[in-house]
Parts: sequence; structure tokens; C-alpha cells
Amino acid sequence: MKLNGDNMSRIYNFSAGPAILPEEVLQEAAQEMLDYRGCGMSVMEMSHRGKVFQSIIDEAEADLRDLMVIPSDYKVLFMQGGASTQFSAIPLNLSRNGVGNYIITGQWAKKAYEEGGRYTDAKIIASSKDKNFSYIPDCSNLPVSPDADYVYICENNTIYGTKYKTLPDTKGKVLVADVSSCFLSEPVDVTKYGVIYGGVQKNIGPAGLAIVIIREDLITDDVLPETPTMLKFKTYADTGSLYNTPPTYGIYICGKVFKWLKKQGGLSVMKERNERKAEKLYNFLDSSEVFKGTAAVKDRSLMNVTFVTDSDELNAKFVAEAKEAGFENLKGHRSVGGMRASIYNAMPERGVDTLVAFMKRFEKDNL
Repeated sequence: MKLNGDNMSRIYNFSAGPAILPEEVLQEAAQEMLDYRGCGMSVMEMSHRGKVFQSIIDEAEADLRDLMVIPSDYKVLFMQGGASTQFSAIPLNLSRNGVGNYIITGQWAKKAYEEGGRYTDAKIIASSKDKNFSYIPDCSNLPVSPDADYVYICENNTIYGTKYKTLPDTKGKVLVADVSSCFLSEPVDVTKYGVIYGGVQKNIGPAGLAIVIIREDLITDDVLPETPTMLKFKTYADTGSLYNTPPTYGIYICGKVFKWLKKQGGLSVMKERNERKAEKLYNFLDSSEVFKGTAAVKDRSLMNVTFVTDSDELNAKFVAEAKEAGFENLKGHRSVGGMRASIYNAMPERGVDTLVAFMKRFEKDNL
């Protein structure tokens, strides 16, 4: 059964990533697949050294700078490998004293901490592990190491459905944030971060690309000696992200998404839409007799809504019936179970409305 608005060939895809993209973007890309703007070839086929692709990457960066109001003293880097590659790149590039501080709010922050420990004295200064990462710990007075090179967070926790509503007080240390699953979902003050980065496959584009926004003074040749050339931020900063062949098609799609976001009205408008979508789903969960949310109310994510019933059997039944009804990828992450609805920028409000209506019917049938 297909439910997605006028386009009856598409389902409602609630995947956490790779995730839903705006249909308008996909349609434009399809039209340009064989011949990009009269050049006689696909973006997939063109040289990354040519003038045509140079204009694509330049426009993408310019539009991203407009959307996020990125200051001129920050560089935008298009890097391969997704967010997980940055777990190594961060300590390799930022280590001066050999100390990294980490706040552990889920699996991805934990993986970053473990990777950081390969290169530095990685220290956990706060964690929500005690309640299965269902909340964001108090970060107002952290035991930040006096010699810490950075304080690291995963700002939106895709698996557990939590989000920092207030950034940690890093006591003057560089803040590094993985924003993969909340990238461009709302306005941010870039100046509060030393490094803000994310894999694009959740809210911006195809898998295989990470965007790193980094303050210029943090880009240097003074990196750990074992740092590979392809993990040095300076390699990308000095070459306009064209040291080698970048993920050209991914950058092209991201650029189209940036233009789509600007056409929608920018990040303030997206925040309003995302708050409205999330409120509808959370309001239902809070009133439901069958379903319940799993994240602390004050820390709930706008992007990833996690919920359960009172049994694994009923969870499985819901996921199966939802799939049959045209709702894909509602099963929770394998490490936590339950359900998760990822409602990124490209998820239309009618998708959430239709899901809530289905959940109400399921609840009525299973009380």
C-alpha cells in the first residue's frame, strides 16, 4: 500500500539514515541525470577539476554559508567517509595537549570516545548511560580538564531520540559537535562551536559525505604525526575540498537540498515545521494507552522520535502492520529495540498526520 500524497509510487520512509530526501530534489536530479544543464553528461561522469563541477561545489558552499550564517573565519570542508571518519580526524587534528573530553549520550558519542582514546587521553566528563541514554546530563558545571584540547558532544542522538537544548559550558575549551541527525533542522550559532560536523545521509544528501565547519585557527599543520594526509583538515582547506576526487554526486545533491531549504524559507521556517511535526507525534504518545515515548520529555529530539509498547511482541506486530500499510523503517535501532520515527526536514507534515492516524487505529485494535 502506497500512501505518500500525490505520488502514489512512494511510501512514507521514516528511516534514520540513509533517509528521505525532498521529492523536488530527486525529480530535478532525475531530469539532469543524463545531461546536466546542457553539458552533455551526468554529474556522475564529469571531472571534479572542470569548470562545471567547480561551479557546483562553489554554489553548494555559498548556499550553506547563507543558510547557517557561517562567519568568514570558518572553513567549510566536504570530506569523505561520513561522520565516523571524524571520530579519528578530530583527535588527530585538534590534539595539542593530548587530552580530549567527551560527553557520552549514546552509541555514537561512545564510539567517538573510544576512537579518541587511540590517539589521546580521552576522558568522559558526563554520561547518561545510567538510564540507557534516555536523557541529556546536566552540562552546566562540567569537570572539564584544564588541559583539554576540546569537549566533544553528539548533539542529537539518533538511536535514543534525545537532543541538547542548551550547549555545554566548556569553560573556554573548544566545543566539537557531531550534528549528523539534526543538521540544518534549525538555526544554530556557529560561533559557539570550534568544529561542527555531520554525515549528510540523515538530513541533507546521499551517504558517503561529511561536511565539516571549522574555525580557521584550528586548521594547522601541527597535527599528530600519524595523521594521514586524507584526514588532515588542512588538506581540504588548502584545496577547496578538491585534493582528490570528492564524492561529486553527493555534493551535487547536497547543493540542491541547500537550495530547496532556502526556497522553503530557511532554517527558521524548518524549525517551525519540525516542531509542529514532532509535537503532533509526541502529543499522541503522551496520551496513548498503548504507546509511550522513551526519551526524557525535556530532552526530546525533533528529528528522531523513539517509542515502545509494553511488549516486544506488540512492538513487532506494530512494525509489521505499519510496513504493510506503507510506513517503512519504523523499527528501532537493533541495540535498543522498540520503534523510531525519523521525521527529518524532507518528511512532509502529512506523513506524520498519516502515521498518527494509523497508530490510533492500531491502538484501538489492540487495547
